[in-house]
Amino acid sequence: MSSTPHAVVTGVSSGIGASIARTLSGRGWHVTGLSRTRPEHGFEDGGPHRWIGVDLADTQAVSDLVDELPDPHSIVHAAGVQRSGRLGTLDPAHSEQMWRIHVAAAEVLVDGLASRMADGGRVVLIGSRTMTGVAGKSQYVATKSALVGMARSWAMELVSRGITVNVVAPGPTDTPMLHDPGRVATPPITPPLGHFIDPDEVAETVAFLLSPHGRSITGQTIVQCGGTSL
Repeated sequence: MSSTPHAVVTGVSSGIGASIARTLSGRGWHVTGLSRTRPEHGFEDGGPHRWIGVDLADTQAVSDLVDELPDPHSIVHAAGVQRSGRLGTLDPAHSEQMWRIHVAAAEVLVDGLASRMADGGRVVLIGSRTMTGVAGKSQYVATKSALVGMARSWAMELVSRGITVNVVAPGPTDTPMLHDPGRVATPPITPPLGHFIDPDEVAETVAFLLSPHGRSITGQTIVQCGGTSL
């Protein structure tokens, strides 16, 4: 493998995924970005980074592209969508969409790439502080809470190779998702510390987990919520 570390990052068109791609690039990583929409910056033709357009909700499409991805040192699954609804109004299609993006896409990517990862590699899944339950977000919560058990299981399977697997679970983060009409039933509440989470803060946490200093953290969920969990 090249001495330059390579990360596969999903959801790079905006929000947390874009911040992660930008942060890793600034630290000398090569980034392969996966998203449905092409990012405005960072993946220009001829540059060191590569963008692949794919709908992360299309499980077969994600599976089809795994073989063409370069061997990664790290995988960061940041793609996400939020749909809200209370009992009596739940739409099964919303649940299926979120499951495919949050859980199935991660499953396909890590399943297909784990054997090609360098020993000592990293997997980080972007979860959510809501994983313990929030009224009106049961479908979203179900998919995000699933990441915790999945990550711990993978951490057990990969620990002998020094590969760590963790979840970073932000609270309300200042991204386009915060203002998505699909979550109108559950408007965001400012955390007790008085500010929404900046996506760059989440990116820095991920960068730490991917760094040599993160080698002893595995199977964990790091909640970054501005005091919302208090």
